[in-house]
Formats: sequence, structure tokens, C-alpha cells
Amino acid sequence: MNKSNDQTQPPTGALAGVRIIDVSRVLGGPYCGQILADHGADVLKVEPPQGDETRAWGPPFEDGVASYFIGVNRNKRGLRLDLATPGGRDHLLDLLEDADVLLENFKTGTLEKWGIGYDTLKQKFPKLVHCRVSGYGADGPLGGLPGYDAAIQAISGIMSVNGEPDGQPLRVGLPVVDMVTGLNAAIGILLALQERNRSGLGQFVEASLFDCGLSLLHPHAANWFGDGRTPVLTGNAHPNIYPYDSFPTATSPIFLAVGNDRQFETLSTVLGEPSLATNTLFVTAGDRSTNRQELRQRLITLLAKRDCDELVTELGQKGVPCAAVLNVPQALTHPHTQHREMTVTIGSYTGIASPIKLQRTPASYRLPPPV
Repeated sequence: MNKSNDQTQPPTGALAGVRIIDVSRVLGGPYCGQILADHGADVLKVEPPQGDETRAWGPPFEDGVASYFIGVNRNKRGLRLDLATPGGRDHLLDLLEDADVLLENFKTGTLEKWGIGYDTLKQKFPKLVHCRVSGYGADGPLGGLPGYDAAIQAISGIMSVNGEPDGQPLRVGLPVVDMVTGLNAAIGILLALQERNRSGLGQFVEASLFDCGLSLLHPHAANWFGDGRTPVLTGNAHPNIYPYDSFPTATSPIFLAVGNDRQFETLSTVLGEPSLATNTLFVTAGDRSTNRQELRQRLITLLAKRDCDELVTELGQKGVPCAAVLNVPQALTHPHTQHREMTVTIGSYTGIASPIKLQRTPASYRLPPPV
């Protein structure tokens, strides 16, 4: 566990010296801001007088603040400001005088109504990178509409490929669209800052939940472009590869991620039936995918007498990708989680550390989420 209780240490990461005014709320924007803050950016989180609404998205609560908010807002200084008032907007303009980035997710037209939209700001601050996280973008048939993760999962097709074959489409059990939008927003900001080194000018950057939801459809979109067949629910199974699925064992479920012939040969040998790899039904990856139902039944029979943890260890040592199916506490307390320093503590705060590892300028953990 990476521990840091010094809340005053200066940022030293790759983005040290970059100043970001983060007026975003909920998840996509704040997640983006935390990514950049972890790597040294000075991020000032500006909240409305009532606070970011996710402060109330609980239980659980920690000292009256929802864990949801705490999970995506570390390494940020905090300020409350009412941008609906002239005084609040003037204060924001003062903050932008020496800022590199404005990060926001206001409904399209709101900042324009207040006289601080991009067209106005770029005249006053030509070097400013203005990043907006939106639901559907500003125009088009759905332009300007609000977007939430689950609604985007529905309209983007993600739900239609998530669920058991005999069940109903399901929301992915984490806000995958919000989080990938935050990632894309961070990438967009870094691209704009890099380009500014050449041109001396900022620009408008947008990451919409709708666009990012569609971008997650691989390989389902590629498959549909290729053969025109509508992707269907496949449970844990991969639509193109097999065995790439979860299976019961004598103890607990195992997920096998067998991607090539060599791995399948090894799996067959470890399970005591090497002839599986030479069976004409299963010789190639295409054969195994086409004949997956018969292969699944053969594997279930062989796995029924094996201990999950012992099998995971043996297969892993022999180069076959696989894993036990863990719950969240098991994953967060796994020895490899600790070895990779993927949890971080700042005083009473504990969270997931940055997964981005830079050798010379690593992430640092300086501030708990603002109160």
C-alpha cells in the first residue's frame, strides 16, 4: 500500500506546472481531473454552493461525504463558487488568468448563456485549453441532451451485448462509459497541450459520452461491419474466441482466456486429455469458436474434478491466461494488488492508485478529496 500523509508536498510528476480549473461534476470530468492531478497537475475543483451532487450519492458515507465522491476527487484543492452570479463568473475569469486548462461538463449553452462560452474565453485567454465532457455533443439529433452512463450504455449498444444468452440486456456493473470518457478527455487535454507547444494556442476539446460509448464496441462493431450479423448476448463468452469463458470447477469458478493453439494444447494436456487439441472439431481457433458448445461441455466435465486455485497456479506457470473469479474485497486485498502499489492512503483516505506508471516522474498522492 502506497502511503503518503504529507498533504503539502509539491507536485513533482510529469504535469507539474500545469494548472487546471475543474468545474465539472459527477464522474467523467472529475475522473479526468484526478488522472491529471495524480501526475502533478495543480487542479482546483470548483463546486457550486450546494456542492458536487455525488457528495450525497451514498451510502456509504465517510464523515458525511459519499464514498462515490471520495473515489474520484483526490489531489485537488477545493473552492465553492456560484457561477450563476456575476461575481462568481468574475472570480472564475480571475482564476483563468494563469490557468492552462478549463475542464467542465455544463449542459451545452449554459456557459454561453452566462457570457463565458468558448468563443468568449478564447478571445480573452488564447492559450487556454477548454475541455468539455458532454452527453451527446452540442448539435445533431440528440445534441445538447443530458447524458448519464447507463442511458449511454443503452443507446450505444453496450447493454445489448452484456448479459446471459437466455436473459435480458444488462448494464455493465460499473460506469464504464463515464470512466472511458474521462480517460479520453485526459488524452484530449494532453494532445491539446502538446500541440500548444508548437502553435502557442489553446483549443476546444470535447469528449462526449455517446461517442465514447460507441468507441467501446470492439469487436462487436467490427464483426457487424464484417458480416452484417447483429451481435447477441453471450454471457461471459467472447464472440470470436473459445475457450474464452468462465467455467465451474470443483471449488469455485475459473475464467479461461485461451487465445491461441499453443495455449489450447497446454490446457488440454494439463486437464489430462491432450487429444482435445488434435480433435478435428477443435484444431484451429475458428474450429473452437464454431464448435464452442461441444467444447464447453467437454471442458466442464474435465474441470469438475479440479481445484480452482491449484489449476490457476498450474496453468499460469505454463503460459495459459486464466484467473479465479474474485469479488471486490478479494481483488483489492490480493497480494499482487499490494505488490503493484495499487491502493493509496493519505491520512484517513484510501483509494485506488494511478495505473499509469512513469519511471522518472511517477504519480504522487498529496491531497485527500476536498472538504
